[in-house]
Amino acid sequence: MTAPIAHPPETLEGWYALHQVFRLDRPALRERADGDLAAVRDRARAALDDLGSPAEGGWSAVVPLVGSVGDVLLVHFRPTLDQIGAAQARLRREMISDFLVPVYSFLSVTEAGLYHVTAELAREAAARGGDVGDAEYAKRVAERAGGERESAHVRRRLYPELPAELPYVCFYPMSKRRAVGQNWYALTLDERSRLMYSHGMTGRRYAGRVQQVITGAIGLDAWEWGVTLFARDPLDFKRLVTDMRFDEASAQYAEFGDFYVGRVARPEEWLGSIV
Repeated sequence: MTAPIAHPPETLEGWYALHQVFRLDRPALRERADGDLAAVRDRARAALDDLGSPAEGGWSAVVPLVGSVGDVLLVHFRPTLDQIGAAQARLRREMISDFLVPVYSFLSVTEAGLYHVTAELAREAAARGGDVGDAEYAKRVAERAGGERESAHVRRRLYPELPAELPYVCFYPMSKRRAVGQNWYALTLDERSRLMYSHGMTGRRYAGRVQQVITGAIGLDAWEWGVTLFARDPLDFKRLVTDMRFDEASAQYAEFGDFYVGRVARPEEWLGSIV
């Protein structure tokens, strides 16, 4: 038997992620008395501080946006979907939510795609006359995936820390094209593995300057992936994305959503600027 021409790569998943973009209802803020606003600010600061370092693991960050239809991006990473829901509900219970108008949200989960490993195991299955998905293939996947999950590099991808030394943030959603003649999902796994390897080498040129968190959203959102970039110099966002656009995997097969850019702020710093 032979392996199917097109099949998905194995993936590893870690923390769930929620990106929320809000616009401030400034007229409503101006109508509240100073005493009321002080209470709004104090309760919101306490809530955002709690969300920033939850006992269950993960973190949340406040990112005031620049040049966007929204005013602030709230980013949440948590071990489970239910904990993401709890973070969302906690914010909704606070008075500050009365002045936050939702603009955009993106639900996803940190992901490491095992393109190279899956392609190798598919070739092994074909060579022994087996199938992708048979018992031997599943055994080998479990062995290789377990080893990958324990590597320091993959753990940083699945359980990312908020990098204090890289305060600027750029977030955008993306998908792979499914057009006639440009259908990513009709390519062989070997071809997708080759393209993703080249794509990754482009990103590695920015090691130490840009930290990237990839989150998968197939089945969770309209877009298929989210990309969250952290940098010391916001111009590196422009440089990196430009280089990526000329990479074959992006030039031929990528579609991009809106970009949201800002700088991480302490909750009291952001709240002091608006309330």
